[in-house]
Amino acid sequence: MTSLFDLSGRVALVTGSSRGIGNALARALAGAGATVVLNGINAERLKAA
Repeated sequence: MTSLFDLSGRVALVTGSSRGIGNALARALAGAGATVVLNGINAERLKAA
């Protein structure tokens, strides 16, 4: 799948990224080339993400 935009060289901080919408957004941003910083309350879920 071709990305609509390129985020290579950019950093994205996604809060609430251990599950749900935050996790989906983090995956999409990474797929577009961004370096993604995950943030969430549950450390075990973050490790799995």
